[in-house]
Amino acid sequence: MNAESKMHITPDSKVGTLLEYYPEIEEVLMAMSPSFRKLRNPVLRRTVARVATLRQVAKIGNIPLSNMINDLRKAIGHAIDQDYGGEENTAEPVPDWFDKTKVAASFDARPVIDAGRNPMGEFFKVLGEVDEGGICELITSFIPAPLIELARGKNYLVWSEQIAEDIFHSYFFHDKIKEGK
Repeated sequence: MNAESKMHITPDSKVGTLLEYYPEIEEVLMAMSPSFRKLRNPVLRRTVARVATLRQVAKIGNIPLSNMINDLRKAIGHAIDQDYGGEENTAEPVPDWFDKTKVAASFDARPVIDAGRNPMGEFFKVLGEVDEGGICELITSFIPAPLIELARGKNYLVWSEQIAEDIFHSYFFHDKIKEGK
């Protein structure tokens, strides 16, 4: 397939789809951030890469979205034709709802992923057991952007912080009282 007939790289392009169309960008992507090397894990490749967009992956790698897209476009010989200013990554402030003393459950997904399994089902089971007003903590080696978006679609508030180079804690809060449930 020639470059003209292949898909255009945008902030909403799925990483898995891009890697199928452009296998030559894998090394470029991996070189951008140590976090991206985890995509070599077959479980993450089958799960996260299929749903994660470049916008989400830029957050995971703490890379300016414009730089990521333009570097990938350059690697495949496409024009660098857009600046995504305003999409740059900044740490989110601690939200008002967060209180470490309200963490009712914690799930460390790292061993599950290292064992070659998808942790999403196990995490959502733990999350579902947290009483209203409580917070569930998820520990990962990257920001689980697709999982966060899924939880937000289920009306959870989410905040993530980086604890160390490859340790992230994401906190999930669902105040059912505010929803009238």
